[in-house]
Amino acid sequence: MNQRSDDERVVITGMGWVTPLGHDLDTVWKQLMASGSGMAPITRFDASTFPTKFAAEVRDFDVNQFLDDPSVHEHAGPNTQFALGAARQAWTQAGLAAGSFDPLRAGMYLGAGEGVLDFDNYVAVNLAGWNEESRRVDGDRWVAEALEKMQAFREIEQEPNMPLAHLGREFGIRGPAYNCLTACAASTQAIGEATDILRRGDADMMLSGGTHTMIHPLGVTGFNRLTALSEHEGDPTEASRPFDRTRGGFVMGEGSGMVILETLTHAKARGATPLVEVRGYGSSCDAYRITDIQPDGRGAADAMHQALAEAGIDPHATGADGRPAVHYISAHGTGTKENDSIETRAIKRVFGELAPLIPMSSIKSMMGHLIAAAGAVELITSAMAIQHGMIPPTRNLHHPDPDLDLDYVPNDARVATVDVALSNNFGFGGQNNTLVISRFED
Repeated sequence: MNQRSDDERVVITGMGWVTPLGHDLDTVWKQLMASGSGMAPITRFDASTFPTKFAAEVRDFDVNQFLDDPSVHEHAGPNTQFALGAARQAWTQAGLAAGSFDPLRAGMYLGAGEGVLDFDNYVAVNLAGWNEESRRVDGDRWVAEALEKMQAFREIEQEPNMPLAHLGREFGIRGPAYNCLTACAASTQAIGEATDILRRGDADMMLSGGTHTMIHPLGVTGFNRLTALSEHEGDPTEASRPFDRTRGGFVMGEGSGMVILETLTHAKARGATPLVEVRGYGSSCDAYRITDIQPDGRGAADAMHQALAEAGIDPHATGADGRPAVHYISAHGTGTKENDSIETRAIKRVFGELAPLIPMSSIKSMMGHLIAAAGAVELITSAMAIQHGMIPPTRNLHHPDPDLDLDYVPNDARVATVDVALSNNFGFGGQNNTLVISRFED
């Protein structure tokens, strides 16, 4: 295992999440171990006429319990509220407080999606501004209606940079601040690039992760039109079926996952406890199609190869115990026909004959697809697997696909020693991002 110098090593010292399975580390982990499900009929809007009528919503979440002064964030949209809750958990676990870090040497890198459109008022304004006789929009009528119905803060909160603004104010972070929105790979990319910022010395500490909700009429409509969402007719908890022969699309989820990343030197200096070490990051582009993965999995394999090389791990090597060097793969595992097949091919390209010996699973089967936030939540799951010696299952995997022959940990959690984990996320546009983390060894 190749080790970097202390100055270059990056560790995670705090983690937090807000998900459809719960709002704290312990609750969500117990749900994952029990193969729980966050899927249920949509309550955010009337979805009765939509092809997909269910999602994995965050329920009973009160952001005020996580805030020093809730009035500062009274206009925050749901995506920002999720981020504030997850970040507060990570901040607390890391033992951070005012005066324990240099604000100018603390930064943020998020994979945050856009906020929720003020849909009802937006539609009402457009309808009011339409002149049926001229068959065009009457600008004066549109503006008059907009001034009456629309609110400036709701328009501003739709911008994907707004979670950064709220987090910076809440925690007094004044260093580098970035956001990317590379679809479903966004928060994996954010954590990987935040790690690079620390390694090159541009910051000592980074708050990183993702937050997103697309459970609104436009979000569900868009993915329905792309035929990516499950249109399962029965029990919503059975709708997400990654790697199953009967899989028919993903289930929309929402939420946030946040981590505190630090150089090992900084963490040691303030007496923090490293939870896991970030060993490698890989990123590639398929350069193929906007909505389709390259069929042979070349781009995904490239990202995994890069991450493993940076981590100093030979994917074809085994340890003294005969096990592969990677002990768990957190799969992107959306539950679409194409993704699951191509991800399986990509893993075989990387690990060869060792691929069937590596347990892999998709927690999207339980909490849905959190889009921009998926990668961060799945990386936290990988860290928890290392800490607890347990691998979460792939729920609803009852009908093996003869073309998918790897170890997908079907239906039940598994006891296992996990020292090294690899987490994959792939997004529309051909983005592929992979992170490798390991048990921390001083």
